[in-house]
Amino acid sequence: MATFGTLSDRLTETFRNLRKKGQLTPADVDGTVREIRRALLEADVALTVVKEFTAKVRERALGDEVNRALNPAQQVVQIVNEELIAILGGQQRRLQFAKNPPTVIMLAGLQGSGKTTFAGKLAHQLEKEGHTPLLVAADLQRPNAVNQLQVVAQRAGAAVYAPEPGNGVGDPVKVARDGVEVARRQQHDIVIIDTAGRLGVDAELMKQAGDIRRATDPDEVLFVIDAMSGQDAVNTAKAFQDGVDFTGVVLSKLDGDSKGGAALSVASITGRPIIYASTGEGLDDLEAFHPDRMASRILDLGDILTLIEQAQSAFDEAEAMKMAEKLATENFTLEDFLEQMQQLKKMGSMKKMLGMLPGMGQMKQQLDDFDEREIDRTEAIIRSMTPVERRNPKVLNGSRRMRIARGSGMTVTDVNALVNRFEQAAKMMKTVARGGTPNIPGMGPIPGARTGASAKRGKQTKAKGSRSGNPAKRAAENAGIAAQPPAAPTGSGFGLGGAGATGAPSEADLAELQKMLGRG
Repeated sequence: MATFGTLSDRLTETFRNLRKKGQLTPADVDGTVREIRRALLEADVALTVVKEFTAKVRERALGDEVNRALNPAQQVVQIVNEELIAILGGQQRRLQFAKNPPTVIMLAGLQGSGKTTFAGKLAHQLEKEGHTPLLVAADLQRPNAVNQLQVVAQRAGAAVYAPEPGNGVGDPVKVARDGVEVARRQQHDIVIIDTAGRLGVDAELMKQAGDIRRATDPDEVLFVIDAMSGQDAVNTAKAFQDGVDFTGVVLSKLDGDSKGGAALSVASITGRPIIYASTGEGLDDLEAFHPDRMASRILDLGDILTLIEQAQSAFDEAEAMKMAEKLATENFTLEDFLEQMQQLKKMGSMKKMLGMLPGMGQMKQQLDDFDEREIDRTEAIIRSMTPVERRNPKVLNGSRRMRIARGSGMTVTDVNALVNRFEQAAKMMKTVARGGTPNIPGMGPIPGARTGASAKRGKQTKAKGSRSGNPAKRAAENAGIAAQPPAAPTGSGFGLGGAGATGAPSEADLAELQKMLGRG
């Protein structure tokens, strides 16, 4: 995430220098802690949190768990990771639902923090989980707030209760109370109340929020914080906690170009868990907050679990099985290629997905240069083909390719490049369907794996051994061969090339990935 970019860079560089040392001295530990303290302060983390955090890291880093470790530097990274998880809240906390519906969720926060947008995202997510949320427009102060909530509710496909026009007209406490009753009568199992905010904390805001809370007795009071507001967000959260109190925190605009201090401070200072993180403008850009996964992202260790969850939600298991069966018996067509790309697009931004891979923090520039529109251009080319051409690309002669290029707004060179990439992908799919291992671009041969050709023939390479006629000499030579270490794989996980100890994909890997997804 962009929010932790600078902090992640500083911490990664600190640990890189630490790994160069075989054994850590107290001076090495002090130097590392000093760099961590400086990085946190520059990220606008609250001073009290920084002091407590670095004190714990220093104490543990000088303890026996590091001195006795086989890899002291790696142990320090693990300590920092564990302490980061602690200040981010420790364990994930989910929404608490009422035993007797409806569950009432009240949203609070300053004006411009993203409450209304979050209300729509939350309703959209709850709808997908099988709930029937009702959005209540109780922000009657901000101009056009009611209209904005109605638009957001329509996009989310959720019901909305908005009896008052707003813009200073209407009683927000009555609207909130009546909204809960309407939800009960119409059998909505969740009520989301969007309340008014101010440019700053004032007595009127606190009184109104307190009155709404007493009138509706909410099961959850979520305080929405703009992650880009830095240290001010923490001060505001503390003021709201003292005046009204809340049960959980939502970090909005976490994809913005901010320092991230609010995220690292609010849970520790308020003692309230972060429940959600908003990571973009789209309705699906809302994540349940996992302290351990966020700590891994900050330390550039990747977030594979979130990536897997996104893939599981985007890909239909029945369709995947159907595709696998088809590949085993039929040819992979451009229609299948288009379908797979559309499934990939459902997962969201490719940049975000790539950013969840370990070590990708070291390749920010390459990620920024990654053009996601290439997938749309590829889709345009395939959609400009006739059904016959999609099923059998061999019929694509020069005139057909020229017609497709004109229809998609691309060039004949682009069409040729797509056809070539498709042919490579079709071969790879067929190899996988037959039980073989394809040669993936940017990845060397996998030790012990059978290639497509060997899988097809069922042949295996014989093990090498001594041919000496002397039994003693033959046994000694065979023992020497067995003792030799196996060849190290030239690639790393996820089909990307290795990059030393970090396991980060190389610049060539990203270029190859873009080439496969977009134009050659």
